[in-house]
Amino acid sequence: MHYLDVTGLLAYFILLGYIGYRSVKKVNSSADFAVAGNKITWPILFATLAASFLGGGASMGRAGQAFDHGYAFMFAASAFPIATVLTGIFIAPKLKRYIGAHTVGDIMEQQFGRYARLITGLFSLIFCIGILGAQALAVGTVFNAIIGIDITTGILIGMGVVLLYSTIGGMWAVIQTDVVQFLMLAIFMPITLMIGINEVGGAEQLIARLPDSHFSIMGDYGPGMFLSLFIAFLLGETLVPPYTQRALAAPDSRNAKIGYTISGLFGFLFYFVSSTIGLIALILYPDISPDLAMPELIRTALPLGITGLVLASLLAVVMSTADSYLNSASVIFVKDIYQSFINPDVGEKKKLWIERLVNLLIGIGAIVFALYATSIIDALLISYSLWAPTILIPFVLGVLLDLKCSKSAIGAIIAGALVTMVWKWGPWDLSGMTGLSALVAGVSANLLTFTVIYHTFKNGRSATLITKNS
Repeated sequence: MHYLDVTGLLAYFILLGYIGYRSVKKVNSSADFAVAGNKITWPILFATLAASFLGGGASMGRAGQAFDHGYAFMFAASAFPIATVLTGIFIAPKLKRYIGAHTVGDIMEQQFGRYARLITGLFSLIFCIGILGAQALAVGTVFNAIIGIDITTGILIGMGVVLLYSTIGGMWAVIQTDVVQFLMLAIFMPITLMIGINEVGGAEQLIARLPDSHFSIMGDYGPGMFLSLFIAFLLGETLVPPYTQRALAAPDSRNAKIGYTISGLFGFLFYFVSSTIGLIALILYPDISPDLAMPELIRTALPLGITGLVLASLLAVVMSTADSYLNSASVIFVKDIYQSFINPDVGEKKKLWIERLVNLLIGIGAIVFALYATSIIDALLISYSLWAPTILIPFVLGVLLDLKCSKSAIGAIIAGALVTMVWKWGPWDLSGMTGLSALVAGVSANLLTFTVIYHTFKNGRSATLITKNS
């Protein structure tokens, strides 16, 4: 890289460190660390939420899959922005009725009791670490493709910066850096797209040089595979802890609804941009690894002095998701597990320092996960199977319909987890035999179990009332 590009990249890292340093002054309590004092209005909520879910999977992952399968993967993955828009309209506003809530576990306890909170906390923690590992792998991939250092070193450098500002500044630092990162991706990703289209000779040449299958809705996917992918993205990250935490950080229902909904609409545009970049890379560099489609275009096609800034924007996309999951994981551990079941009398100052320590330790754990993941998308899909088949259905039903049945929630979580594990890691090829993915099977088992138990016990006092001992 030219020294101008290196200078741009270093300036970006220095800015993140400065934001973390300035944010220390605003973090005086656990509430500041977790939800930034509930002061995030909808424009900021939109920017931080969009920056959070447009990470390594939505950028390099989408580009890599478009490289292999054309726009078909974009059509399947569009289920996520669809789910985000629907969540913004119907669910996000209702989250603000849970006064003082910082986590999904806070809400699950109010609806289904303290043991539902514990189970939610454990699954949420594992899920966040898995997604965080996928983002750490994406950071290493960017450094490897553009600077040439090995992936392990890239992971350590990028995640080291994330650990620094998120540990000392909490949600205040995460949100401020997310806004910067959102602005960078909103400017430089379209610039990369336009330069790439020019490199292949214009939009007409791009269309002419690609196979027709790359423009079809399902591409080379069979109907079953396409549907499985669509459902995985429809449910896999819906209302996951960092995104729920963003809605809880809003001052009221109106800001939560607007910010959440607009971020989902923006997702459609960004998916088109990242997927098209993958198609451009297929024409220009047909022999590269799919995950390197976007980094390779940035490294070779962009003019001198721009490369470092676009690299910084690509890192911004990935790091904004990483810091969100890292912050959320530490808050989940302290609130849903440590304070609720280990030390209920923990003081505010001690709790804040524990959150910072756990933030650091979880980041290290995610780095270890990243070193063993095979690809960004694979890491994401594995993590999705830990959320949708377990927590999502009871959480949505509890918030949307105000259902309160501890037995149905706990039973559904356990059933969904067991079916998913058997489907995914059992001795039989159940996916091949039935045509259902592990996620779909787990979600179905979860919903069925919740429905049966709820209707069986809903008239019983133990099911309809959540007491202190439930």
